[in-house]
Amino acid sequence: MNLLENMEIPDLSGVPAVALETTVLTHGMPYPQNVECALACEEEIRKAGAKPYTIGILDGRIKIGLTKEEIEALGRNTTAIKVSRKDIPYCIAEGKTGSTTVAATMILAHLAGIRIFATGGIGGVHRGFEETMDVSSDLEEFSKTPVHVVCAGPKAILDIPRTMEYLETKGVPVLGYQTEFLPLFYTRTSSYRLDISCRDAEDVATLLQLQEQLGLKSGSLIVNPVPEEYSLDPEFVEDCIQKALSMMEKDGIHGKQVTPYLLDKLVGITGGKSLETNVALIKNNARVAGEIAVALWRKDR
Repeated sequence: MNLLENMEIPDLSGVPAVALETTVLTHGMPYPQNVECALACEEEIRKAGAKPYTIGILDGRIKIGLTKEEIEALGRNTTAIKVSRKDIPYCIAEGKTGSTTVAATMILAHLAGIRIFATGGIGGVHRGFEETMDVSSDLEEFSKTPVHVVCAGPKAILDIPRTMEYLETKGVPVLGYQTEFLPLFYTRTSSYRLDISCRDAEDVATLLQLQEQLGLKSGSLIVNPVPEEYSLDPEFVEDCIQKALSMMEKDGIHGKQVTPYLLDKLVGITGGKSLETNVALIKNNARVAGEIAVALWRKDR
C-alpha cells in the first residue's frame, strides 16, 4: 500500500497554517456543540490571518483540512475510532474513519508541514498512575515530533506534578503565554510556576524559530489561560473531578476511554459550566495559535 495514495495534503507553501484535532468532535463534546466549536475555531484562526486545517481520517484516507460538510458528518459520527499514534496504520489499512488525538494530529500535521497546532488541553499522567501506569501518548509525542501545541494546560483530571515532571524529563519546553503560572484547563492559574513566560506571539515565535534552528527535534507546549470570565473556581473543579472519578471507578472505565468519560461526566456534574469553559478555551487557543503561526511565518521570510 502506498501511503501517499491515502493522503489528501494541500499545498501549504507560503501559508501560515494551524492544525486542529478531531477528537473534540467525536469524544470531547456533545452534538451540536462539537461542530459549532470546531467551525468557530477555524474562524478564529482565519481572523488571526492564518489558515486552519482540521485533521481526520475518513474511510482510511488521511485528510488535512476537512470541509464544513466533513466536520458536520464527523461530529454526528458515533462509531469513529479515537486515533492515537499506534492506531494510524490500522485505521488506514482497514478503511476506517477516525478522529485524531493530540499525538496523532501532531504526527499528521508534521507530515503535511504544519508547525502550529491548537487544541483544548493535553493528556498526561493520569491519577492513580502507580496502579494503572496510565500515561497519555500525547506526552511522548512532544519529544518525537516538532509540532508546537497551543493549549490551556494539562487537563485538570490528570496528575499535574507527574505530568510536568514527565515533560521536564523529556526536555519539552513549556511556554507560558502571558502567564508565569501553569493554567489547568478549566482554571486560569495554579501554584505551579513556569520557567518560561512569553509576552506575545512574537516572543513565542522567536523561541520556536531558535528551537528549530538548533535542530532540537521536539515540539513545544504553549500554555494559554482560559479567558478570565470563563475560569472556574479550583476547589469547585476538584470537587467535581473527585465525583467523576468515583463514578469512573464504579463503572470500570480505563484506557483511552478515561478522558472522554470524565469530561462527559463533568458536564453533568458542573451543570454545563465545564462545557461552556471548554468551548471558550479552545476558541481562545485557536486565536493565539493563529497569531503565533503568522508571527513565525513572518520570521521565516
